[in-house]
Amino acid sequence: MIHFLKSVTLLVTLLAFGAANAQAEQFNIAILQGLDKVTARVSTFPAPIGQTVKFGTLEIITRTCDKRPPEETPESAAFLDIWEVRPGEPAASVYRGWMFASSPALAAMEHPVYDVWVLDCKNAGDTTPK
Repeated sequence: MIHFLKSVTLLVTLLAFGAANAQAEQFNIAILQGLDKVTARVSTFPAPIGQTVKFGTLEIITRTCDKRPPEETPESAAFLDIWEVRPGEPAASVYRGWMFASSPALAAMEHPVYDVWVLDCKNAGDTTPK
């Protein structure tokens, strides 16, 4: 039942986010943050749309990244594909879906070693603070 409620909440959030972003600017880089739970090391890294970035044994492809306009409630969201790639083993999908900067637990990746979440969406060369 809890999983169903999370799914319904995620769907409502996606619909509201999509409606608000109908005329929004397109962004080409997602700013992600990752936690290695073994070493307690936190890393912030850019993930260009359509390119594979590595974080530990994870390979991450950002499919899209959207952000609400400044006059609305702040929100960034990215659609991510995340695989775990270990030598000698086939790649295993560990996450595919939307992640929201304001609610990382809403659609969290479940992995024993790593956490990954979205911080912001930017364009190449954009140096403005989030």
